Amino acid sequence: MTDSPEQDYDPGDVAIIGMSLRAPGARTKEEFWDNLVHGRESVSFLAKDDIHVDETLIHSPFYVRACGVLDSYDQFDPSVFGISDRMAAAMTPENRLYLESAWEALEDGGYDPDRLTAEIGMYGANNPQTAALYSSPPDRVSVGPEAIEASLAWSPDTMTSNALYYLGLTGEAVTVAAVCAGFHYAVHLACQSLLLGQTDMAIAGGSMVRLPHPRGHLWEENRVLSKDGHCRPFDANGTGTALSSGVVTLLLKPLDRAVADRDHVYAVVKGSAVNNNGVSAMAYGLAQPERLSACIAAAMQVGGVDPGTVSMYEANGLGLPMTDELEVHAASMAFGKQTGTTSIGGVKGNVGHGGVVSGGFGAMKAALALYHRTLPATINLTEVNPDLDFPGTPFVPQLETAAWDPGAGVRRAGITSIGGGGYNAHLLLEEAPETDRRAPEPAGRPRLATLSALDDEALAQQRARLLARLEADPELRLDDVCFSLNLGRKVMARRWAAVVRSREELIAALSGDAPAAATATATAAPADPDGFGRTDHGLVPAGDDARALAELAAAWVGGRQVDFGALHREESGRRVPLPTYPFRHRRFWRTDW
Repeated sequence: MTDSPEQDYDPGDVAIIGMSLRAPGARTKEEFWDNLVHGRESVSFLAKDDIHVDETLIHSPFYVRACGVLDSYDQFDPSVFGISDRMAAAMTPENRLYLESAWEALEDGGYDPDRLTAEIGMYGANNPQTAALYSSPPDRVSVGPEAIEASLAWSPDTMTSNALYYLGLTGEAVTVAAVCAGFHYAVHLACQSLLLGQTDMAIAGGSMVRLPHPRGHLWEENRVLSKDGHCRPFDANGTGTALSSGVVTLLLKPLDRAVADRDHVYAVVKGSAVNNNGVSAMAYGLAQPERLSACIAAAMQVGGVDPGTVSMYEANGLGLPMTDELEVHAASMAFGKQTGTTSIGGVKGNVGHGGVVSGGFGAMKAALALYHRTLPATINLTEVNPDLDFPGTPFVPQLETAAWDPGAGVRRAGITSIGGGGYNAHLLLEEAPETDRRAPEPAGRPRLATLSALDDEALAQQRARLLARLEADPELRLDDVCFSLNLGRKVMARRWAAVVRSREELIAALSGDAPAAATATATAAPADPDGFGRTDHGLVPAGDDARALAELAAAWVGGRQVDFGALHREESGRRVPLPTYPFRHRRFWRTDW
C-alpha cells in the first residue's frame, strides 16, 4: 500500500478535505484562485438601470454604484435534492446557495451522502436580514399549517438543518449569528465538535446574498464603505470597501482520520480562537487592539505554533486607514518582535466585503495559497500607508504574486475576521503533510470508471468536465480517479461507465473516440443477474479481468446496485478532487406568500 511507516499527527489538527466557493467573478474555487494570482478585481461598476433601489438614492451625489455581483444568486437546481418548485421559491437565496455548496464540498472531498453512515456536523452563518428582504415572513394564523413548512425554508435559523435534511445526513446543525465573523465562528465550532468526538466529519461555511441585488452603497466620511467603490487594503488613499455576496464551505475531518481514510488534504486547521470586545471597545463595533491581539495569540497557542513560523497573514483589511492601523497594531502585538518575516495581504481588494462570508474568502485564499505554495498579490495597493509603520512590524505587504518559500521550513497562514458588535476570530492554517510515497500504478490493469446524472444533458456535461480535468492534469492517476468517482458520487438515473486500462483510454472513452470501451443507460444491454457475486451492498464482479468488469459496468448502467467498496477494498487508490455535479439552474424568486 505505502512505502513509508505511519506518521503521528497532532490530535488537535483538523484537515480540510473538500472546498466549495462562489464569489464575485468566480463560480468555482479554481476560477477564484486564477483571479487572485492574476490580480483581477471582481467588483462591478453598475449602470443605473441595473440597480434596484429607489430613484432618490441612486441620484444622491454620495451614491457609489459598485458591488461584488454574484452570478446566479437567484437560481437553483431543486431536482437534485428532491425539492419541489414551490419550496424552492420559498427558500431564501442564502439557504439555496449553502445547500448546493455543501453538496459540492462533499463531492470535492470524494464522499457520496447516500453512502455516509457517519455523523456529519453542519455549521453555517448567514445574514438574518436577507430573509426579511427576500419576502415577508409567513403568517401562520391566516395562512394555516402550510406556512409552517414554508417558514422552515424561509427562516435563516434552519439553513443548516435544511442542508442535513436535503442531503440525507444526520448530525449537529448549528446556524451561527456572528455578523461579519460568522464564517470563522462556524469553522471554530465545527473544529471543536470534531475534536470532542461529537461528529465524524463537518461542513462549515457561510452564505451571503445582499438584497436588493445588485446594488451600490452610500459613502460617508470615515465609514467602512469606499468613496469610489475600490477597496485598497493598507493604502494611504484607502476609503473603505465595497459590498459583495458569495458562499464558501469547507469539509473537515480530524487529520489522522483523514490520512487513514485516504482523503485529499488541501490544508490543516492548526488552531482557531474567537472572542468579543465587550465593553472594552473604544466604540461599539470598532476593533479593540488588545482583544483582537489576544484572539490571534490564542489561535497560535492552541495550535502550539511559534509566531515566527507563520509566514502569511490574511488580514480583515477593510481598506480604511483607521481600521487597518488598529488591525496591524493588534496583529503585531500578537506576533511579537520579529521583523519582516510575514507576508500580509487582504482579499477585499479583489472581491469586496462579503459580510458573513468575508472570512471565508480570506480562508479560501489562504488554503489555496498553501496548496499551490504561492502568495497572491494584494491588489489596489499602490501607496503603502506610512502610518502603518510596516518596517517596525513583523509584516511585509505582498505587492506581487510570488512563490511561497518560508524561512521557517513550513508554510503557515493566519486569517483574521472582525465583525461589527465586537466579534473577533482567527484561524491558523498549515500546509498539508507530505503524503507517503506510493508504488507506481500497475500498468495495464483494467479499471471501471463511472458517471451518473439526472438526465442525458447533465451526463454529457459530466463527461466533458472530467475530460477537461484529465487533459489539464497529467499527474492524475487512473486508480485515484476511479476510486473517487465510484465511491464519491451520488448514483443517479442516467449512467455512463467505461472499462479502461490507462488514462489515455479513459480520455478516449470520454471523448467518444473509443465507443466499445463505454456503455451508457440509453444503449446498455440487459445483464444476467446470475453472473455476479453479491454482498449486502450490491453486485461484485465474478473476476478481475476486463470482461468481468464490462459485465459489471453493463449491470450498473442498467440500474443494478454495485458494491463499489468491495471493488476497491484491496486497492491503494486515494480520493482526489474532480469536477462536481453540473447543476441545471433555473430562476426561483418569491415576492409574496
